[in-house]
Amino acid sequence: MSEIKIGVIGGSGLYDLDGLTNAREVAVETPFGDPSDKVGQAELGGVPLYFLPRHGRGHRISPSRINYRANIYAMKKLGVTHIISVSACGSLREEIEPGHIVCVDQFFDRTRGRAATFFDEGIVAHVQFADPICNELRSLLLNTGRELGITIHDGGTYVCMEGPAFSTRAESHFYRSINADVIGMTNLTEAKLAREAEICYATLALVTDYDCWRTSDADVDVQDILRVMAGNIANAKKMIVAAAPKVGADRKCGCADALKFAIMTHKDVIPQKTKEDLSVIIGKYL
Repeated sequence: MSEIKIGVIGGSGLYDLDGLTNAREVAVETPFGDPSDKVGQAELGGVPLYFLPRHGRGHRISPSRINYRANIYAMKKLGVTHIISVSACGSLREEIEPGHIVCVDQFFDRTRGRAATFFDEGIVAHVQFADPICNELRSLLLNTGRELGITIHDGGTYVCMEGPAFSTRAESHFYRSINADVIGMTNLTEAKLAREAEICYATLALVTDYDCWRTSDADVDVQDILRVMAGNIANAKKMIVAAAPKVGADRKCGCADALKFAIMTHKDVIPQKTKEDLSVIIGKYL
């Protein structure tokens, strides 16, 4: 068993959790460039927590420009074993209302040209990704939300669109036709890289509004979205505080060994620089 270290990727508002101790910041260097920002470190009931603002502080990086590889690599380099992703999204279902949280279990990819793998410089690996969310971590978050009395949905498909513009109405109706549930711009890319890095990953999708398929109401005001988001973040913080001490050190989900049979390239032909760059990810297999 290894020490549990929990990473949280989301907005900077998540830093302010009740019970944090030994808070500090660290700049992490990666072979893929700089992460979105410095990583905040703290402890919660003896459990190490690492916080990374996905868009940088002040929300200055667009979804297409986030250095996802650097972000996940930084978490891996710090020894993170589990990542809780917290992100705003739009609802594609009437019953998934603004203010609700969805513990998604699937993704549908609508991104274009993002760097979404660590394995493209003289090394090839194909990880299993049929179930892209760690079900052990997802189940823990779901049960924690229910215990806290938070309105939370069990499962759902997250459409990951490119952005930064929102969907057209035709696109929104198409996503509904394939039974997708929520739509956002970031989490699929993170999930792919987390699986390659053998980190357990789960998403708390915070619903701020209905996507544009729903025309029965007037357009949502930005202030309404911000108000709903504030309530969602408060609930997400409660869930993280309650769930963190319950994360078990015995990882039975398979995430910790996702690369075991995935690396196709013989180790003798992997470039030395690639071996060095990816040592924190593939070192145990070389």
